[in-house]
Amino acid sequence: MEFKVVGYVKVDVDDEYVKAHAGSITGRVEILPEYEDGLDGLEKYSHIFIISVFHKTRPEHRNLLKVKPRRLLRLGLKEEELPTLGVFSTDSPARPNPIGLTLVRLVRRDGRVLYVEGLDLFDGTPVIDIKPYRPDYRAEDYSFPDWVKLDARSSA
Repeated sequence: MEFKVVGYVKVDVDDEYVKAHAGSITGRVEILPEYEDGLDGLEKYSHIFIISVFHKTRPEHRNLLKVKPRRLLRLGLKEEELPTLGVFSTDSPARPNPIGLTLVRLVRRDGRVLYVEGLDLFDGTPVIDIKPYRPDYRAEDYSFPDWVKLDARSSA
C-alpha cells in the first residue's frame, strides 16, 4: 500500500491545547501545490472529512488492541474508572494503522488553503485525503455506548 501526502494541517496552538480542546480548534489545511486542482468545487460544501496520518503515534502504540478513552479524564474520572475497550470502538490515535478521520466545517477556501473549524489534529499533521460531507452520510437511527454519552455531555 502506498499513500501520498496531499497537504498538512496548520494550527496556531501547541499539542497540549489541541488535546484539551479537541474538536473545537480553528485552523487550516494547506494543500500541496500539485494537488490544488483537486480542490475545485470543494468550496460549495459546508463540511469536509479530513483523512490524516497520526504522525506522532509512537510505534509501540500501533500494536495496542485495547485502550481506555482518555478524553473522559477531562470529566474528572480517574484512570481506573475508564472502561478498557477494543481500539476499533474508540477514536484513539493508538491503533494498528494510525489513520485519522475528522469532520470539520469548511469556513472558506483561498487557493490551496482550506480554513476550517472543529479540528482535533496537531500542527503539521499529514493529510492523505479530503472528502466532502454529503447528506446521505447521515445516520438517522444509531446507537452508542454509555461512556460516549458522558463525553457528549462534556462538549455540550
